[in-house]
Amino acid sequence: MHKKYDFLIVGAGLYGAVFAHEVNKAGKTCLILDKRNHIGGNVYTEKVADIQVHRYGAHIFHTSNTEIWRYVNQFAEFNRFTNSPLANYKGELYNLPFNMNTFNKMWGVITPEEARQKIEQQRRDSYVESPRTLEEQAINLVGSDIYETLIRGYTEKQWGRPCHELPAFIIRRLPVRFTYDNNYFNDPYQGIPNGGYTAMVEKMIEGIEVRLEADYLADKVYWDNVAKQIVYTGPIDAYFSFRYGVLAYRSLTFDNELLEIDNYQGNAVVNYTDRETPYTRIIEHKHFEFGTQPQTLITREYSVEWKRGDEPYYPINDELNSILYAKYKQLADAEQHVIFGGRLGEYKYYDMDKVIASALLRVKEVLNEM
Repeated sequence: MHKKYDFLIVGAGLYGAVFAHEVNKAGKTCLILDKRNHIGGNVYTEKVADIQVHRYGAHIFHTSNTEIWRYVNQFAEFNRFTNSPLANYKGELYNLPFNMNTFNKMWGVITPEEARQKIEQQRRDSYVESPRTLEEQAINLVGSDIYETLIRGYTEKQWGRPCHELPAFIIRRLPVRFTYDNNYFNDPYQGIPNGGYTAMVEKMIEGIEVRLEADYLADKVYWDNVAKQIVYTGPIDAYFSFRYGVLAYRSLTFDNELLEIDNYQGNAVVNYTDRETPYTRIIEHKHFEFGTQPQTLITREYSVEWKRGDEPYYPINDELNSILYAKYKQLADAEQHVIFGGRLGEYKYYDMDKVIASALLRVKEVLNEM
């Protein structure tokens, strides 16, 4: 059968869109498939009551890579949004990440030295030489007060199990700032694309053929014959029909509510760090773009156990799943004419800038080989 396209790109998320844009720019033909009814993958935004809603959870673009920042600014103008989330613990509000505003609220301390002494004392009081659990590791890093108020409940909701049953490696470090700075990220470049991420992805794949609600794996033999190379961004274990077993994820569910008020919580993201509140956070989408709409839309986000058929969000990169992924990676490396990429294709949690950088590097390698 004559191969109609140079590339078939499975998945219209960031990795697939960047790859498609670059091969198209190089004069290659490509077709993008996505089994969803929209482009953009998990960064998809849709307009509701004139508000750009982040359908699959909050996505804030941030990077320290100047080249990546220049790259995305080809496709969108970014606003000056700075991620400054709040933590709500039983009705008390604390600034995140942990900084002098947090410590002042928690202990009444004013100077960085006072805060350091408080944290160091708590660390010494409960220090464990070789922490085995997330609980021990977190207290080693920041002491008991911050752990109990701002880490424990949120983390247990995220992972669906007690912190004393979670492995220590989940928390390698915790950012502590002895300044009055509520900016969550250290990256110099940060913002939200004006008009939403969907418009940005549309610009990336402008002029490229896209077929939505098309399931590549459901008709793999047919789709494999339409292109010379496949770029696959779906779950790697599904590609190989779960030959060695199923890779595990955490999933999310969302409860959206349109309110007839103009401002619900005064901030884009508020985390709920007590165990009793069932959701992990509330997102108020209009604040991502400094919206002045008369209504507001909020999303309560719940972390849930994942099962096959659910949307996979966060890879569980523990020892068992890492061993399983290594087996699938061996199969992937031996697969001719197929490129595996992105969060699901590589079973790896990716920030948006890292996804783009990975796609740019891989497409450069592929084009150089042609």
